[in-house]
Amino acid sequence: MDTNKNLQFEHDDKKYIWHPFTQMMNYEKEKPLIIEKGKGSYLWDIYGNKYIDGISSLWVTTHGHGRKEIDDAIAAQAAMVSHSTLLGLSHPKAIELAKRLVEITPGGLNKVFYSESGSTAVEIALKIAFQYWQQSIDNTSKQKFISLSNAYHGDTIGSVSVGGIDLFHKIYHPLLFDTYKVAAVDCYRCSDGKAWPGCGLECLEQLEDTVKKRHHKTAALIIEPLVQGAAGMLISPPGYLKRVRELCTEYNILMIADEVAVGFGRTGKMFACEHENVQPDIITLGKGLTGGYLPLAVTMTTDKIYNAFLGQFDEFKAFFHGHTYTGNPLACSAALANLDIFEKDETLDNLQEKIAVLKAGLKRFSKLSHVGDIRQFGFMAGIELVADKKRKAPFPAGARTGVRVIREARKRGLIIRPLGDVIVLMPILAISPAELNELLEITFESIRNVTGE
Repeated sequence: MDTNKNLQFEHDDKKYIWHPFTQMMNYEKEKPLIIEKGKGSYLWDIYGNKYIDGISSLWVTTHGHGRKEIDDAIAAQAAMVSHSTLLGLSHPKAIELAKRLVEITPGGLNKVFYSESGSTAVEIALKIAFQYWQQSIDNTSKQKFISLSNAYHGDTIGSVSVGGIDLFHKIYHPLLFDTYKVAAVDCYRCSDGKAWPGCGLECLEQLEDTVKKRHHKTAALIIEPLVQGAAGMLISPPGYLKRVRELCTEYNILMIADEVAVGFGRTGKMFACEHENVQPDIITLGKGLTGGYLPLAVTMTTDKIYNAFLGQFDEFKAFFHGHTYTGNPLACSAALANLDIFEKDETLDNLQEKIAVLKAGLKRFSKLSHVGDIRQFGFMAGIELVADKKRKAPFPAGARTGVRVIREARKRGLIIRPLGDVIVLMPILAISPAELNELLEITFESIRNVTGE
């Protein structure tokens, strides 16, 4: 260990890097955590300290760090060619991956448009939906979008426009286009003071009313299926997603399923839409697509949507959108190896036992006096911390309760990240039951320590 070199890294990190979603005034006062290597469910910092990766390196790592199959696939592709454009050309890995994705995604999604991140995948979806109707003779008035409160679809201007988290998005309002916003599901803080299943899904009433009144002007509805991740792991009740699909079909609105966060096993199935047998018109995928190795995302559509973009050259119906590294061969190779591991390791079958371990392990958290709600779907969980459990009153923002909890967890060998005062657990799919139990124990003790239980 070269202590002087490590201290220089810390100095230069603070001097040169502006970190995302980070208040740098606080960051510059604290000792940075600099990750040097990873293996399996663990990460090591530059001082050799070992940590469980409790958030899958921001929800992307599926089969663990340092999977030889993915390493080898990337190396083999690099020996051939590292990049070649998809603008008017193609390459084998992009073709093979597109075919695989069509085979495993919900039925009818037969066309694949590549990009590099969830935000760009959503941006593409919005532009495709808009242009689709503009090239449909009888429906050029369909130019708006229906989106949900608390939604998070990325950080580009279009994706922010259909987002709904004021903390992230409010300041940019002058830059955004207007959408029809409807209240999303929040069973913990239900505005009607009701609880599922006795509520009868009354949260759908505003959505249904908006669809009925606005459908003739609406190009698409965009939704995070089953779990609104960045909102704090808000989970929609059974039947909600299916009803959204029914409304979109009935009123001739395209349904965009943003599965960037919930896809590739996070909910216990390969894709969240499968839980309610929903087939969207457009789906966006990213994050776990390459197993956590390289940036790659896709926007997939039906043939009907794709066909609306076909025409003579001088009709200019083409989709004039693209990115330099669209369909990068290295990233596509990683994604193919990632999908191979899903099959070889029977990842989804083996995940069911671990989902049960997670569910059972979370039950004890409800005994803590400052844990207001525990939300879990599949291998995604959020633990909401509150100052007053009976009133569901939050801690003051300045208390930085969530940040203090994850700092305590780091001392104990676990990397997690909060969404405000919601402690998010998003383990690597390949984590062992023993490692998962350790993750839960550290999280429990960290919450108890910080909140003074």
